[in-house]
Amino acid sequence: MSFSDKVYSLCKKVPRGKVTTYKELAKALGTKAYRAVGQAMRHNPYAPIVPCHRVVASDGTIGGFSGRTSGPAIRNKIRMLAKEGVAVAGRKIVDFEKRLHRF
Repeated sequence: MSFSDKVYSLCKKVPRGKVTTYKELAKALGTKAYRAVGQAMRHNPYAPIVPCHRVVASDGTIGGFSGRTSGPAIRNKIRMLAKEGVAVAGRKIVDFEKRLHRF
């Protein structure tokens, strides 16, 4: 199984209404390759089955989505999270610690 496939497998375990971080995914894989996790998410061919919109920065900040960092992509990610009950204010997850899924 490739590194990306391992990342996707873990990401599928993040429940609706929760988020995780690139760091948490990497830690669960026994690595510090946070950027490699980010690259896997950026190139996720299985969305929305692999819910990469649930992966955020370690401080709860919303990052890019679908390989894009523009306003429309960010708004789409925020919209998807809102449908799952995850509130975002100022590009940050509200009640981040409560919403954080750890493996």
